[in-house]
Amino acid sequence: MKALALLFASLVLAVHAQTYPSRPIRVVVPFPAGGGSDLLGRLVAQTLTDGFKQQAVVENRGGAGGRVGTELVAKAAADGYTLLLVGSGAMMIAPALYGKLSYDVQKDFDPVTLVASSSFVLVMHPAVPVKTLKQLMALSRSKPGVLNYASSGLGAPGHLSAELFQSMAKIKIAHVSYKGTAPGLLSVLTGETDLMFSNLLPAVAPLRSGRLRAIAVTSAHRCPIFPDVPTIAESGLPGFETVTHYGVLAPAGTRREIVEALTSTLVKGLHAGDTRKRLEADGSELHTSTPEEFARLIRTESVKWSTVIKAAGIKPE
Repeated sequence: MKALALLFASLVLAVHAQTYPSRPIRVVVPFPAGGGSDLLGRLVAQTLTDGFKQQAVVENRGGAGGRVGTELVAKAAADGYTLLLVGSGAMMIAPALYGKLSYDVQKDFDPVTLVASSSFVLVMHPAVPVKTLKQLMALSRSKPGVLNYASSGLGAPGHLSAELFQSMAKIKIAHVSYKGTAPGLLSVLTGETDLMFSNLLPAVAPLRSGRLRAIAVTSAHRCPIFPDVPTIAESGLPGFETVTHYGVLAPAGTRREIVEALTSTLVKGLHAGDTRKRLEADGSELHTSTPEEFARLIRTESVKWSTVIKAAGIKPE
């Protein structure tokens, strides 16, 4: 009887897996519409719609730097019909920055796949007498405190990139925090601040017009939209790499066959057509993975940023 019961249960699970999805899938993006996460969320939703022949829709739940929407998915039913598209901030940085969160990334989610990554570009006002990373480090060492840098907010990926840079270069540059990338970048454009680790896309126009100077990119290899700009690693700090990762997660406890169906559908769909070109045009790169690879990345990046945050003494606002 026990064997028959187990066989029946396995058949039921198999039937459920074959009929998944039987209703619309909700892709929660924990930021307002119009940003980078939202664009990727809509790409994910369209890929699921095309692959499953079942509607997938984006639901924007902004607030608290992505933590509101992330908590919503952590508490959702683990049935494959509520997913999270989120970046490094809520996944890997927030757990290290905030002592207590209403969710545990390691325990409350089942990773599905990475989707994309985006590096930062170190930009500088043209009036600053620096054209290379080595010149920047030399100036900072010879005249401590003469330079300052803007960020999009305390604990934001760009801020932490700057702190990691200072730690590895053994220099100190004053930090000026702004509420978002746009006002931070504007401060460099006007000369109010000297430099910034900026998201790629908003920096393209001022760099091409000469209103800003690109010193280096933070990824391990050069960026397709700035092929002539060297990486920080090749410019004097071997091993330096910071990128924002975006990925899809499901609530913990989602059946393995559903996670596998989601992973295979997304990986296959995202690599089809012109997705790679579309992402590169927006300053991102396509990166997919297995659930296990994504889980390992979350663990290693969480440790990395925890170390940076503690070393820099960064406290949440």
